[in-house]
Amino acid sequence: MIALTLTEIAEAVSGRLEARGASPEAVVDGPVETDSREIEPGGIFVAKPGETTDGHLFAPTAVERGAALLIVERVLDLDVPQIVVPDAVEALGALATSVVARVKALGRLRIVAVTGSNGKTTTKNLMAAILARRGETVAARESFNNEVGGPHTMLRITESTDFLVAEMGASAKGAIARLIRMAHPDVGIVLAVGLAHAGGFGGIEGTALAKSEMVRDLLPEDVAVLNADDFRVAAMAEVTRAKVLRFGRTDGDVRASDITADATGTRFTLHLPGQEPLPVRFAVLGEHHVMNALAAASATHALGVPADDIVAGLESVVRAERWRMELLPGENVTVINDAYNASPDSMAAALKTLAQIAPGRTVAVLGEMSELGDLAAEEHDRVGRLAVRLNIGQLVVVGAGAKGVHLAAGLEGSWDGESVYVEDLEEAEGVVAGLLRGGDTVLVKSSNSARLRFLGDRLGELVKCRRF
Repeated sequence: MIALTLTEIAEAVSGRLEARGASPEAVVDGPVETDSREIEPGGIFVAKPGETTDGHLFAPTAVERGAALLIVERVLDLDVPQIVVPDAVEALGALATSVVARVKALGRLRIVAVTGSNGKTTTKNLMAAILARRGETVAARESFNNEVGGPHTMLRITESTDFLVAEMGASAKGAIARLIRMAHPDVGIVLAVGLAHAGGFGGIEGTALAKSEMVRDLLPEDVAVLNADDFRVAAMAEVTRAKVLRFGRTDGDVRASDITADATGTRFTLHLPGQEPLPVRFAVLGEHHVMNALAAASATHALGVPADDIVAGLESVVRAERWRMELLPGENVTVINDAYNASPDSMAAALKTLAQIAPGRTVAVLGEMSELGDLAAEEHDRVGRLAVRLNIGQLVVVGAGAKGVHLAAGLEGSWDGESVYVEDLEEAEGVVAGLLRGGDTVLVKSSNSARLRFLGDRLGELVKCRRF
């Protein structure tokens, strides 16, 4: 974090300083953390109440690890400066807002933010790889995109930061708008409006309204990057004052042509406004990730990055992210671990990729897609039927929440494959290990809550050391 005095931090968060013998003008510039295990000497610990525990309980650990300041909701009996606030999460956001404003006022920092039902983390990583070629870049770790993860990322900037890449998720109306107020982007991206988290928004139109918060408050000098292939996203051009840059597979200011995909990734030709078309050898697995590459190319083009650097950045990324279409090659079986998130759209894309690139038999190990609300039964049914239509060679469905996939596959009719239902991860591991054979390609896909990502890791280790 940038260097601020205790008094300046207290003013930024509207808190009461309990100096505990320290000078109010003492400077703090260490990292800001909500996890006491991540505290470094000189850092700031924000004692955030959680769903199952209370950050205040871990403040002594933070002090032992060298915290120079605690932001708390009640005074603690610890000999370290403390700033007392009514709401620690609100204070974290307020501090991020102040820090971003101070750095932005220096005239160097450019901010790009991305939202969408699918692809946020991949697009964020692609933009970070491109922008890092042009200057000092700070980007969200993993999927740090909520009211805690967003400001956590923002607080990592310094006076020398050139680019901040923010990922902005939404679990409720107003969540993206809140993050936008903390770090107003120069470029705002909306990738897609799908059924991910649709249960929390009352349906897909509510999701679209929430995602549009990304571009509603952009200024005329800003740029809104919109998916031309998604009519709900394309319509957001009507609610923004910003300049609009559209991207799409065949239509848009930025587009791709000559797309081919195999087990090594995707090749395509990138078309940027006013530039000669350029070939791209894109190692991220799955043709659907071309749209994320186009979004990243659009945003960085809007920030003035030369086309050659955009292509070099895209080609430098070899995987979307941990547990996202992560290729785990073995002796003679390949595992694709894509079980960090799942929505109907991403599930369909992953199954289509499996069918497209596998040289031998296809095996899909599928778990629940969460947060679909009343749409859950219908969408799991749809996935089961799609697996049959794609002629997936073997289907293993894990957990009661996903059982509709197994039932729908059986109802869809005769196909060359078969479906097995198992109750839990342990049973699934034994079943999958027993049915694998040489030449198989295995997709493991579920929402994070189903925890199939750990099954994918274990299967990846298994196929490394065992020949089938």
